[in-house]
Amino acid sequence: MDARSYLFVPGDRPERFAKALDTGADAVVIDLEDAVVPAAKLAARDGLQRWLATADPARLMVRVNAVGTPWHLDDVAMVSACGIAALMLPKSDSAQQLADVAARLPAATRIVALIESVAGVVAMRDIAAAPSVTRLAFGTVDFCGDAGVEGLGAELDHVRSQMVIESRYAGLAAPIDGVTLELDDFARLTEHVAKARRFGFGGKLCIHPRQVEPVNRGFAPSEDERRWAARVLAACREHPEGAFAVDGKLVDRPVIERAKRIAAFDTLTQ
Repeated sequence: MDARSYLFVPGDRPERFAKALDTGADAVVIDLEDAVVPAAKLAARDGLQRWLATADPARLMVRVNAVGTPWHLDDVAMVSACGIAALMLPKSDSAQQLADVAARLPAATRIVALIESVAGVVAMRDIAAAPSVTRLAFGTVDFCGDAGVEGLGAELDHVRSQMVIESRYAGLAAPIDGVTLELDDFARLTEHVAKARRFGFGGKLCIHPRQVEPVNRGFAPSEDERRWAARVLAACREHPEGAFAVDGKLVDRPVIERAKRIAAFDTLTQ
């Protein structure tokens, strides 16, 4: 199952790492980039490396510092040496950047390309096809700053659609939507998750543990969807050869495949 919730935790707060893993987040992103001030970056990396010596890295991902910064190459080398299965590259602006990072990592390491700039959006098709990239994520706040866009809602609908299309074209998992900045407004968070899911996104970046459960729930099938899937699959068994309708609507192959994905969800999350 593709991860739904990606919880950021500051890379210079090792006392929070295990707590983040206990939140139920599908993936915990230890952040060496925006969450750590420049003066603390070396100590944060060293502390993370010591912690990883006794930790299970299965659900961990590290957001390294961006290409061209003084810390980038050593961050990538640390990820490579510690056996972490996934890396998030901020400010992914070109396929060459992703290829250079992949060349420094074990072949099995997964890369999430964080699209945060106009250059990244323009190059998105090539980025999605780059070696080891398994998913795209949308850095909405930084993108707005770079593009001069004022607003995180409908103003970004075109980019969201493009990200879904390019992910699908490249055979990647559904992309990851950006953060919701309102930490205590769960109605807003629920609205954002529902919109992202309608657009074709499969997960969301989280900046607080309280956001994890609503995000996981929002990207899971509802009870109505589960019941619908059961009706479709039951009718499919009764009509293995011919066309049929469920709830007054014609069922074709894409509908059947969607029903199968919904029916398989609970098995995959156990």
